[in-house]
Amino acid sequence: MKTPTMESISPYEISLSRIKDLPDHRRPRELALDMGIDQVPDEVLVAILLRAGTRGQSVIDLARQLLDRHQGSLARLADASQDEIRGIRGRDASARPIKGIGSVKALELRAAFELGRRAAQEDRGLLPLIREPTHVLSLLKKDTARLDQEVFWVLLLDQKYRLRQAPEAVTKGILDASFAHPREVFREAIRMAAAAIIVAHNHPSGDPTPSAEDIRSTRQLVETGRIVGIQLLDHIVIGGKRPHPAPYVSLRESGLVDFK
Repeated sequence: MKTPTMESISPYEISLSRIKDLPDHRRPRELALDMGIDQVPDEVLVAILLRAGTRGQSVIDLARQLLDRHQGSLARLADASQDEIRGIRGRDASARPIKGIGSVKALELRAAFELGRRAAQEDRGLLPLIREPTHVLSLLKKDTARLDQEVFWVLLLDQKYRLRQAPEAVTKGILDASFAHPREVFREAIRMAAAAIIVAHNHPSGDPTPSAEDIRSTRQLVETGRIVGIQLLDHIVIGGKRPHPAPYVSLRESGLVDFK
């Protein structure tokens, strides 16, 4: 019987085999070397990072189990926390710890995904520095010009006040009513270990004058930031599609809230 060559074997066919039953040249690392790292399926890539399975379970099976916990999505796995990767805490309340994935393996996976994020960010070019309210306005003015409801954004910054990622819309209101709870504002900032944040929202009426609720909620966010160790630098209120003499109001510049 003719022995199949690497060229005749589909990567997905390979992934269905148990690693212990494969010849050395068909194990995850060897597969990636022989076929090309860009040709092997997701579970083989994850298996390379995991390195070893458990008794009775191959590393491919372990990788597939981990992906299945995250709906087969690398993006969802990449966004998972340390505990979510280990299965200690998951989006599914019935989730159980995954045998064979301890804190070290979970950390190595997160490190690999973080390297990918940073490489992708460098490839896109450096994200902008946020030094003044007009920088926030320039980032959001195209969005705010077309909105008929309030949207509340969070901007994550590093220690040099460079934007970590695109502004995140955390809540959307109906017409002119919107409120962002501190846990929604700081959830991603804590996960991404941001050094500081700026929040912003729009007033569809066009008048960026902060409301009493804007001021009250900003003070609450300042206090929350002090507790979690992530400074809230400013809250920018941006006018909407209707023209107004002032395109925005900075609560820091206006002195309406003490951000220190």
